[in-house]
Amino acid sequence: MKKIAWGIALGICALLAAPHEVVIDVKGMTCPLCTTAIKHSLKKTFGVLSTRVSLSKKTARVRYDDNQTDTPALLEAIRRAGYTGVIRKEKP
Repeated sequence: MKKIAWGIALGICALLAAPHEVVIDVKGMTCPLCTTAIKHSLKKTFGVLSTRVSLSKKTARVRYDDNQTDTPALLEAIRRAGYTGVIRKEKP
């Protein structure tokens, strides 16, 4: 019975947790290795669902579960990779 209740609770949480998307301007990217380093650091952040990093636009687009992470954690991941990020746009 506990397993059923636990499964229902997880299902409800999954329905309530809508992924958020944020676009982050990244300063300091100069080559394809920069995008790889940023993407790798973001993907290691718990709660990140997907990332797209564009060298030409100098941006990182990140989909994440807001129950597991937040934008300060995403900016910290970019900082750990050696770059500076600034939130441009966030969609709930």
